[in-house]
Amino acid sequence: MDVSKIKIVAMDLDGTLTQHKEKLSEKHRNILDMLSQRYKLIMVGAGQVMRIFNQMEQYPIDIIGNYGLQYATYNKDTCSMDIKRDLNFPVDRESIESKVNFFREKYGYTKYRGDNVEYHISGCITFPILGTKAIQEDKLAFDPDRKKRRLFYDEVCSVFSDYNGFVGGSSSFDMSPKPYNKYYALDLYCKENGLNHENVVYIGDDYGYGGNDESVFKSDFNYLTIDDYRDFEKVVKELL
Repeated sequence: MDVSKIKIVAMDLDGTLTQHKEKLSEKHRNILDMLSQRYKLIMVGAGQVMRIFNQMEQYPIDIIGNYGLQYATYNKDTCSMDIKRDLNFPVDRESIESKVNFFREKYGYTKYRGDNVEYHISGCITFPILGTKAIQEDKLAFDPDRKKRRLFYDEVCSVFSDYNGFVGGSSSFDMSPKPYNKYYALDLYCKENGLNHENVVYIGDDYGYGGNDESVFKSDFNYLTIDDYRDFEKVVKELL
């Protein structure tokens, strides 16, 4: 990475800047402040823009949400987000339910709590193996090393061919309508802002097989890996 060419620092949130679904710490807020003096900062998330914004306790940063289906810029005057893009894709629920049931029957996950599938307004979907109302303790214990889901991850991607699939959270598969993923979102951002990939560095923890950062990690974008959000300061040291 040629730091002299970096103009944009893009990053994930959960596992990169914060513990999963936790607020932004004062320490990491200060580090972002230092980075923002040298670079433009953007969040690139799997979740919705406002969820990310509120989790960060309204930190002033532009946000790409839902793998690029959403994009919002921070408004200094209102101290809120201006939504610039908010796309929604239709979902064939009957087809989705049939495909999910196929995997439940084949791999023995027919018992679950709540709904069979979680549908998001964007058109993204979540296949929650333990159900939408699974007990958190059960979810965390289900597949911590992701081996259970990676066993049939490729098959899920093949059957859900209209979606980009990810081994999400602790017990789910997350899916976004093609071509939307984090690589596509960053590439689109570059095209819209007259940037080259060499002008961007991405920081993320979910870069392994099936992770939602994997598409960026395997691309020509500069990438800084992080395995523990508490190491964020160390990981970005060369940028400071």
